[in-house]
Amino acid sequence: MMLFVALLLACTLPGCATTSSPQGSDSAEATLPVASDKVRATLIDILTVNGYTVREEAHNGRILTTGYRDETDSLWDWLLRTRFGVGRSLVVATLTPEDDAVTRVAIQVTYEEKNRIWDTWNVAQPPVAFSAENNIRLVKNALGLL
Repeated sequence: MMLFVALLLACTLPGCATTSSPQGSDSAEATLPVASDKVRATLIDILTVNGYTVREEAHNGRILTTGYRDETDSLWDWLLRTRFGVGRSLVVATLTPEDDAVTRVAIQVTYEEKNRIWDTWNVAQPPVAFSAENNIRLVKNALGLL
């Protein structure tokens, strides 16, 4: 009986000593020398071109949220979803006007992935193309600040 209890305890203890889960989102901030209206319009354009549906929250357009990024539908999607895994991402952007010509932008990207069609979604680091830092870079480039 003691051997059974010892084995049961040995099997359950390693599960308690795991590392913490990865952070739930990727975030980046920047202060841009551009008016907030122009930054908001540019950010909406960039997110829309990248496949997101953008919604403006009730805080005077300061907070932009997206739905999950649209995937392109094709004949081979079944292979992508069942064999190679899929990822999806959401974006929350906060625009804070610091002056008439200066805007602080904070972007948060939540990326989830799964390996097979029946797996559950797990939070992961986004690919570079969907990262918050890349979105900031795209905004700077579109505004001519790079």
